[in-house]
Formats: sequence, structure tokens, C-alpha cells
Amino acid sequence: MDIALFSPSSLFAGDDDSTPEEETVGTRQSYEERSHEFPGMELLIREFSFHQLNANLLWPGTFAFAEWLLQHCSWLKGRRIIELGSGTGALAIFLGKSFGVDITTSDFDDEEVEENIAHNCSVNGITPVLPHIRHTWGDTFPKAEPDWDLVIASDILLYVKQYPNLIKSLSFLLKSYKPKDEKAGIDLALPQPAFLMSWKRRIGKEDEELFFTGCENAGLAAEHVGSRVYCISPRKTSQVDQ
Repeated sequence: MDIALFSPSSLFAGDDDSTPEEETVGTRQSYEERSHEFPGMELLIREFSFHQLNANLLWPGTFAFAEWLLQHCSWLKGRRIIELGSGTGALAIFLGKSFGVDITTSDFDDEEVEENIAHNCSVNGITPVLPHIRHTWGDTFPKAEPDWDLVIASDILLYVKQYPNLIKSLSFLLKSYKPKDEKAGIDLALPQPAFLMSWKRRIGKEDEELFFTGCENAGLAAEHVGSRVYCISPRKTSQVDQ
């Protein structure tokens, strides 16, 4: 078992009550490497037993989404992909090893999360490690002209208070999409750009509706494509809307 350190003071930005001595003590944080079965392969994934930003453990929805993407792999061909809420990076690693896709991981603006994803890439033979973008939802996105035509995520609707921030970041990625070049062989049954989200965890229906209503109000259209996987894309503007 490895040990990581973080300061509890980092949980409370602007809190001046702690002393310098308290800030340097830190809290011992542990993580373990576990083997996980993905379709057609076993991955060794290091998971935090606790992390202040919750990007710590693999949830069952990740494996279900991996299976679903395997069955819909034509939608991945030729796409530049970014995963939101990558956590351990396991899903992106699986897709990279299975299909050789061009995929970027992304999660909170946090060094430990980024370093852990890089570690998981390395121990599973992904070298160089997958590109990663540190981005906290709602903040200005680090790349002014995003060129990912497929955004993916699994089980990211747990925190209702984060929905406005998530929708803000998602709207930017989809509406500001700038293709690098013309692509051949892309399955246009999936919009370009598009967001594929798997949501297996169960919360109140009213809370779920808050997210989808927020997407609609932001000019995004959501469609259930099966197995609690949703496709979200910029809503097409009709002449009536103009």
C-alpha cells in the first residue's frame, strides 16, 4: 500500500484559522492497486481509499459503459475523445488499449488526480501516458478552441449542486468545437460533436430532471440511446427559432 499526503486546509479555500504548523502536518491518505476485469482484458488500477475531490474509486457504471461502448465501437472510430470526470482513468485506458482511440482524460484541477491517472496509464502499458486536462467544472476551460468531437462520461450526476457548472463546461465543449481537419469514416449516426453519458446510479427522478432541463435551457438536446446511456448535442436551430 502506498501513502499520499494532503492538507485538510485545502478543503476550505480562504479559511485563515489554521496555523502553518497545522498545515504542514497533513493527513495520511492511502491507496491500493486492484485488478479489474474489463471486456477482453484485466487492468491494474490504483484507487485512492479516500480523496477530497471524490475522484477515487471505480464505480460499477464504468464497467457497464465500457461494455456498451464495445458494442457501439463504430461511434468511436475517427473521433477525438475527451472524458469528463475520468477519476482513475480506467475507462480511457480501456478504450485506448482496445481501439487505439485518440483520447484525453480530464478531471478536477488537482495534481494528485492527474498523477494517479498517469500512474495507471504506465502500469497498464500506455506510454506515453494519455494527455490530461485539469479542469474544474464551471471554470474557464484551459483550451480556447476545443477540437474533441466526442465527450464521454460515466456516473457524473451524483452532486446536484454541480449541475450548473457541469452544463457550463459541457456547453462550451460542444458549442465551441473547432475541428482540426476533415475526417473520413466517421459514423454520422452519432452527432458531431456529441456527449455520450452513462448514468447507472439511481438518484431521485426530480434531481435527474434538473440536469436534463438545464441542458435543454442551455440549448442542448438529450436523447436516451439505450441502457441508460444518453446522447447530448447542440440543439439544431430551426427557422422558427431564428
